[in-house]
Amino acid sequence: MMEKLSIDIFNDNYKEITQNIARAAEKSGRKYEDITLLAATKTVDVEVINHAIEAGVSFIGENRVQEFLSKYEQYNPVNMHFIGHLQTNKVKDIIDKVSLIHSVDSYRLAEEISRQAVKRNIIVNILLEINIGDEQSKSGFEYDEAVAAVEKIAKLGGIKIKGLMAIPPICATSDENRPYFAKMKKLFIDIGSKKIDNSSMDILSMGMSDDYQVAIEEGATMVRLGTALFGRRNYNI
Repeated sequence: MMEKLSIDIFNDNYKEITQNIARAAEKSGRKYEDITLLAATKTVDVEVINHAIEAGVSFIGENRVQEFLSKYEQYNPVNMHFIGHLQTNKVKDIIDKVSLIHSVDSYRLAEEISRQAVKRNIIVNILLEINIGDEQSKSGFEYDEAVAAVEKIAKLGGIKIKGLMAIPPICATSDENRPYFAKMKKLFIDIGSKKIDNSSMDILSMGMSDDYQVAIEEGATMVRLGTALFGRRNYNI
């Protein structure tokens, strides 16, 4: 019954979200196809996730390693990302199972991803997380150190920097986040223009359930939606 209810919620939300994405993309001079919708699936049952995949969701992102591993073999074919905070001792558990790690927030973490990737003879795609609001409570590279971080991490073996990710401060309205998104887009373009070896600014992952339309209008290429797709969930389970 819970799964059926969740599936109904997804069905109600998915069509509206795709329409919203298309409108926001048009405002930024792009098309719906230029934006990647990633379903954030923390605490979502596998049955519901597989229904979403069958409905057209091609990318999913998990936040917790343990939960991800418990679901991994039950997913329908899908492009899997890791979007949560990743501890260095958990890197070995996921790097051969995901196509992109969004939340590389330190050189130490990048080093461990590199070490494990080289050991397995694979290339791991990553995004660097930028602490765009300069918040003490959040991890990530400072805005002013982002270029140097890309240059340093790009020299590591076994990884490929594919772009940037950010979570702006919590604001009363989505429009209040617009300056943060605009600042991220500028950084994204600036770094891309430097043509740093082993890095390509292909993905700008920003915007979640409350602000994804503004994020797209300001240049996001990927948005991470959980509540907007699946409804409110109990994150404590």
